[in-house]
Amino acid sequence: MMTSIISLVLALQLGTPAPPVYDRVILGGRVVDPSSNLDAVRNIGLSVGPTGGRIAVITTAAIRGRDTIDARGLVVAPGFIDIHAHGQTAETYRFYSLDGVTTALELELGASDVAAWYREREAGERINYGVSIGHIKVRMAVMRDAGTRMPVGDGAYRPASPEQINEIAQGIERGLREGAVDIGAGFPYTPAATRDELLAVFRVAARTKTPIHAHIIPGVVGLKAALSLAGETGAPLHVVHINSAGLAETPVMLDMIRDARAQGRDVTTEAYPYDAGMTEIQSATIQDVYKNAPDERLAELEWPRTGERLNRESFERYTRSGGPLVIHTNTEQMVALAITSPLTIIASDAYWQDGTGHPRTTGTFARVLGRYVRDAVGAQHAAPLHNMHSLSLMDAIRKMTLMPAQRLERRVPAMKQKGRLRVGADADITIFDAGVVMDRSTYREPSLSPVGIQHVIVNGVSVVANGQAVEAVAPGKAIRAPQ
Repeated sequence: MMTSIISLVLALQLGTPAPPVYDRVILGGRVVDPSSNLDAVRNIGLSVGPTGGRIAVITTAAIRGRDTIDARGLVVAPGFIDIHAHGQTAETYRFYSLDGVTTALELELGASDVAAWYREREAGERINYGVSIGHIKVRMAVMRDAGTRMPVGDGAYRPASPEQINEIAQGIERGLREGAVDIGAGFPYTPAATRDELLAVFRVAARTKTPIHAHIIPGVVGLKAALSLAGETGAPLHVVHINSAGLAETPVMLDMIRDARAQGRDVTTEAYPYDAGMTEIQSATIQDVYKNAPDERLAELEWPRTGERLNRESFERYTRSGGPLVIHTNTEQMVALAITSPLTIIASDAYWQDGTGHPRTTGTFARVLGRYVRDAVGAQHAAPLHNMHSLSLMDAIRKMTLMPAQRLERRVPAMKQKGRLRVGADADITIFDAGVVMDRSTYREPSLSPVGIQHVIVNGVSVVANGQAVEAVAPGKAIRAPQ
């Protein structure tokens, strides 16, 4: 303090400007920024105004602030961006923030009324938020499906007439005009959608240069079909959760995406770090596979509220009541391959419904940092984990920040200011302890927050401080394409 006073007095005597006092400063942290490949101890100064917070300085010099975060011994990263987060409520935004997420986007299922979706959140949320115009949701509206979350009737099982296909395409175009981040699609959830219908959707994407965020039919056959639609129309394509879409075929499918990109195609993909999935039991993707399956196949399904594996009787009983279930069909080897591939963005596919959800909702990003960065690297220097792959810290953060921002920034220019630590960028920042960070949530206790995420800042405002959620704050803003 005495040194600062002396400096100020000297500055006044010499007629030189006094050093600035920033609204907030983050001191002494290991700053890791994938956009510049900076990995060094730095001090960061933030300016916070009525329109949000910005990074004002990143420096080795001493700086002062009205509020100080001591980040010595911690990693300072851009705020994590989750481009596949189904829960978009105050409860789930709180979960996400405790996992280091500063921006969570619902881009697969999406919404049918984009303007209304944003209006519901315009007072502000804990973190930044955004939505796609969803083919599933628009189709449900056009076909008058009775489902709430997923189609359960004509929205899934009835082919659309040419007039209805035109109405679906118009609904998607309207959502894009209203600022939707991109176009969402889930082919297994709409099995009656013909190729003509899907071509109509892909043509809208191509004409507007909007990515289609697609849950494909599982396996190589499904990826070939999606790449064919994108190739025929010229639409940008994002393939969601390649690990659960591919299962044992994940290596081949990653090669297919790599080859498409080498040919100049605009194709990206993502993965989440768990070997079981989750979806609604009444959805077409479950009913079409398991409705007539033998008990040994039904045992792949777990009812998370009780932990039981299903049989014919329990499958039919829970189908009548509805609800989420866990699908145990993948292996750790395939998950590790997907997570560590240079092609994949990290995205949670967060799922939360009436108090029941997948642990990826609360632990995805901490799990990647703990299991695939710290523990996998450590294991390689001791007794290697069987088939374990590892990530560098820089590469993991790149997958969580810069890569998702770059996937969206052509349509949503505001994303150019996210996923980076640089002067002028949005003050969305995640600070964590690399030595302890890890998820804790399980299928029995999916709401457990991770450890090691110490501070999370959204638009310059702390939403997590010293590992605890800060209550009664809503600095999050809409992530939205120009209307």
